[in-house]
Amino acid sequence: MTDTSTIDALLRRHAAAAPATTAVIDPENRLSYAELDQTSRELATRLITAGIRKGTRVGVLLPNAVTWVQLACAITRIGAVLVPLSTLLRGGELSAQLRTAAVQHVITTTEFRGRRYPEELDALDRAGLPALQRIWTYRDVLAIDTGGVPDGFVAALAATVRPADPMAVIFTSGSSGAPKGVQHSHGNAIAAVRSGLKARCVTAETRLYLPMPFFWVGGFSGGILTALTAGATLITEATPTPEATLPLLARERVTLFRGWPDQAEALARHPQAAATDLSALRPGSLEALLPPEQRGAPGARAKLFGMTESFGPYCGYPADTDMPASAWGSCGKPFPGMEVRIVDPDSGVPVPPETVGEIQIRGRHLMRGLCRQPRHEVFTADGYYPTGDLGRLDAQGFLFYHGRADDMFKVSGATVYPSEVEAVLRAVPGVRAAFVTNIDGARGNTCAALVVGDTDVLSQDALHAAARAELSAFKVPGRWLLTEDEDLVPRGATGKLDVRRLRALLARS
Repeated sequence: MTDTSTIDALLRRHAAAAPATTAVIDPENRLSYAELDQTSRELATRLITAGIRKGTRVGVLLPNAVTWVQLACAITRIGAVLVPLSTLLRGGELSAQLRTAAVQHVITTTEFRGRRYPEELDALDRAGLPALQRIWTYRDVLAIDTGGVPDGFVAALAATVRPADPMAVIFTSGSSGAPKGVQHSHGNAIAAVRSGLKARCVTAETRLYLPMPFFWVGGFSGGILTALTAGATLITEATPTPEATLPLLARERVTLFRGWPDQAEALARHPQAAATDLSALRPGSLEALLPPEQRGAPGARAKLFGMTESFGPYCGYPADTDMPASAWGSCGKPFPGMEVRIVDPDSGVPVPPETVGEIQIRGRHLMRGLCRQPRHEVFTADGYYPTGDLGRLDAQGFLFYHGRADDMFKVSGATVYPSEVEAVLRAVPGVRAAFVTNIDGARGNTCAALVVGDTDVLSQDALHAAARAELSAFKVPGRWLLTEDEDLVPRGATGKLDVRRLRALLARS
């Protein structure tokens, strides 16, 4: 069988085997696999003319669109290293990521959501960015004359790319601290995606809608690389809104909706939803958009679990299938190629089944390392990566998530896992999201909660009563902030909850 462990090999395979199959769709454009193969090769020729070669680090600062996919394929198929950059980044954050990843070229959109990125990039202090050689707009790249590149040069350069070669640097952050540049190779990234396709119910016939930005691993791995690995069709948009997304789902006969549960829930609540034909959606999609008979019982379907360092999910269960009852509420089981162990957070010693501790992972699908950090500072001596996540494995090997190690706190000497409290609050009718942490109260450390929901039917008294009915008294929040505004939830540049800002927000409430 032909090796398909590089981006170039995947593109050539699908272009030959299913040239007319649609590869990617946005609200204004669509490309077949043959067209994606051809246009990305032409784009790669322009990049080569610009001086980009194997190993060159190229930042991409664009919103979700067909052009993002073309550019990502062009960069990676010739062995250059893709560095997705968030359109949410501001000056200092952007400089830090460019510096950490030693980005040499940046390709940016001209304008998005009222921001003119070329001007913002030009305003950066270039003295602190010694690797940066040039900033291009996407239009600049399209205007490059390719007359000096011999025929077949792209194919020759692509042929030198091996599965072990670096493919991308993707930024992530924990609940606090500076973002980390996570390095992935072609081989580990594609293998990680391939190991989870069955659990995510993705095949070549899938028409996958994904709203997540491509600059995060959820969009790049769960969208672009998932579709490309399976030979599926990817549907996306730059600025999802219910008014635009619902017609897009119907028009493109989307079969699988993955992404954020809260977006699916918002779509399901929208007045336009009842009149929208979503009959093409299949089980495995986020359940808020499925008819009741296609949903699992509460907690019966696995919550796919992963991180940037594992290039997306490393743990799951077929998303259209109920797990055994004893595993309800779990994240499923580790995918083939990934080992998971639970250790005592203080000693690092493995703990018995059903014991909560820090999750450590090891395997061929794991990242190659972190930018500017030596291997011994990233991995344990026996090759495990300490994730900073808390969890437990049951006797059957199902993984249960218990929050972040740095989010865990104590009240009156007793341990509180925020995820446990959040799960109880999310089960209250009218609650859309819940975020729990600790603050310093009049009597010492206390539990506090930000709840997003319908304030017409919710009250602090009702939430307090619901928590008391299910939780020990020390786990019941003593400070509440109830809002309908989801934008009030503090998030960092990579979209993760900013716990420090959450604590400050709750302390002021």
